[in-house]
Parts: sequence; structure tokens; C-alpha cells
Amino acid sequence: MLLLASCAGGGGSGMASKVSSDDRMVIAVSYDQPGLSVRRLDGSYRGFDVDVAKYIANELGVKEENIAWKEAQPGNRETLLTSGEADMVVSTYSITDKRKQIVDFVGPYFVAGQDLLVRMNENRIDGPKSLNATLRLCSTAGSTSAEYVRDQFAKDVKMVEYAKFSDCVTALLAENVDAVTTDDVLLAGYAAQNPELLRVVGDPFSKEEYGVGLHRDDPNSKAKVQAALQKMIDTGAWRKSLEANIGSSGYKIPDPPQLAP
Repeated sequence: MLLLASCAGGGGSGMASKVSSDDRMVIAVSYDQPGLSVRRLDGSYRGFDVDVAKYIANELGVKEENIAWKEAQPGNRETLLTSGEADMVVSTYSITDKRKQIVDFVGPYFVAGQDLLVRMNENRIDGPKSLNATLRLCSTAGSTSAEYVRDQFAKDVKMVEYAKFSDCVTALLAENVDAVTTDDVLLAGYAAQNPELLRVVGDPFSKEEYGVGLHRDDPNSKAKVQAALQKMIDTGAWRKSLEANIGSSGYKIPDPPQLAP
């Protein structure tokens, strides 16, 4: 009902602006990433990514009640944009050269590092190099995290994939996997939910730059989103949101990144 303009194909060249059309937006966020983006039982949304999305929408003249939220999963984020199902994706969406061939990004608005989440009593795993063929590593389909671990550190580790990171955490608690890998800020949120059972190894081994995903070839929208993100950083709203959403996890809040031109 709130879908903007006409649905786009994979290219999108020559399209009218997809963002802030008719003062309405469809924004895709994750539903199960504590501290970053969670859909609550009452149907509301909370987290740093949600705040980023709302701030951008407001700067573009879209009121919160005119945002239609859609679930983003690691495996469907490009499709949400190329199909026209979403106008914007704000979902711990790492900027990569491969993804930039399909969608546009504005950012980075946050820089994380990949790490490992393990059970509190786990003593076999102290970093990615300790993963081996006897251990089961969980990540999500469509995520860059597991591929990076396998290619760079542990080619023999047993890979287990689920649609959502929360499913990986459930499997870890049930001892069906031995470790979960994704970005440290996200793992900190899951550890904070289960402080007596789970811990982050604390040895980050990558650099993950989060971007706001947009349709390709829409420079008008890209410039507007860029200006909104810069304002969020400059006014202190960026840091305030991080402190409110992930401060309690013990995660050290970094300085804001420099947005790419």
C-alpha cells in the first residue's frame, strides 16, 4: 500500500527519486538484532539502525507514521531494493564492491569488526584461527561473515547457516553449534541478553563499514540521505542513539566515521 513509485528492475537507470515520494517510505530493517534493530511484541521498532532510518526519513519530510517497515534478512537485502519492495535498507549492511555493483550505498555510518560469540564456558575458541574441522560455526545465508572466516582463517570449519542470526544464537545456546560469527556490535547485543551464558571472544578480525542501501542511479536521493546522515552525526543524535541502544552491553562506542563522498 505504501510502496513508492513503480517497481524497479535490477538497473534502475533514469528512475525518478525513490526516496521521500509522496511523503511516504518503505524502509527495510532487521527484526531480531538487539541494540540495532528489533521488532517488539507491540509492533514497534527499536535500535540504532531504526533510529538512523527514522532520522533520515524525518529529514526527507517523511513522518514516522508514514514509514512502512519491512523485514530485511542478510540474504534478501539486494532483492528488496532491486525489486522495488523497499526504498531504503538500514540493516547492518556492510559496504562491499560486489554489492555496489547492484545497489548504491551512503556511508559508512558505523564501522564494526567481525568477532565470535561463544558459550561462557567455551575454552577451545580464542579467535578465528582456533576454529577447525571439529567445530561448527554458524552464520546466515547471504552474510559475508562466514565466507571471510573460511577463506582467511579456517577453511575446514564446519559451516551451519540459518536465515537469521537469532536462529544461530538459539542453536549456540542449545549446543547445536560451537560459535556464531558476525559483527562485534551485534554479538554484544546478543551477549547482553544472555550475560551468564554467552560471551564475545573479543578479538575482532575485520572491518565492516555499514551503509544505507539505496536504489542504483538515483543521485538525488543519495545526496539527500548523505546530508541527513551528516546532520545526525554533527548534532550528536548519532552518539546519543548508540549510547541509548548499546551502551548497556559494555560495547565501547567509537567515534563517528567519515562519510564517503
